[in-house]
Parts: sequence; C-alpha cells; structure tokens
Amino acid sequence: MRYYELNCLISPNCSEEELGILQEKIKNSIQEEGGVLFETKSPIRKSLGYSIKTKLHPKTGLSYLAVLSFNLAPEKLESLETRLKSEAQILRHLILQKKSKMAMKGMTKTPFVPIKKTERVKKEKVALKEIEEKLEEILGET
Repeated sequence: MRYYELNCLISPNCSEEELGILQEKIKNSIQEEGGVLFETKSPIRKSLGYSIKTKLHPKTGLSYLAVLSFNLAPEKLESLETRLKSEAQILRHLILQKKSKMAMKGMTKTPFVPIKKTERVKKEKVALKEIEEKLEEILGET
C-alpha cells in the first residue's frame, strides 16, 4: 500500500450538507477499495484564478477545496479515479503520491552545523639540489 493525498475542487453551488455528504461518499469509496484514511480536512472555500465550468457558477471563480490523506494499493487507484470522475459536483481532482507519514516521523532532523575551514599549512619549497643530496645520503648508507 502506498500513501496518497487527494485534492478535490468542489462546485461552489453545494450547500454545507451536500459538502458533508460528498465528503462521506469519497471516504466510503476509498474504504470500499481497501484504503485506510489518515486525515481529512474540512472543505475550504477558495478563490480560483479562473472559473471552471462556467455554467455552474459564472460570475465568481469560487470553489471548495477538500484534502484527504489515505493509504491504498496502487492497483485500486484507477477504480477510485473513475468513481471521482462520476461525481458531478467534483470539478477537478488530483491524487498525489506522498512519502508515508510513518516514514516521515522516523526521520530526524539534524541541525545544520557549518564546516569549519581549516587553515592550510604552507609547506616550504625544497630545492632540487637538497633532494638529490638526501637521496645520495640514503642510498649511500645501504
């Protein structure tokens, strides 16, 4: 099972009761597919950049945004999408695959510690003549 997040834009013509009913339908659809619901956020009224399906609400670019987080087998995702497409009140939907919440809780944030710059030790240059003398001294001893 993978962790997903569903974002839905719902028609602004819905009443509060219809929003609740629609959200329950979506939850039931996920659970019927064998999914496990983690988090549901109540729908928020949002102003859109442009109107969607102008026949529903031509003068305002308003819509409701509902967000649900759930676990579901990847094979079942397609049938869930067909159910979402069949709902007339859902204008658009987007399903995102996320990292699991449990995996994210296991991650620990380490504080940022800047690396200290070490000063380079300047080495003195040795003349070639000195190296040759040392070599002769070493080779001459054996």
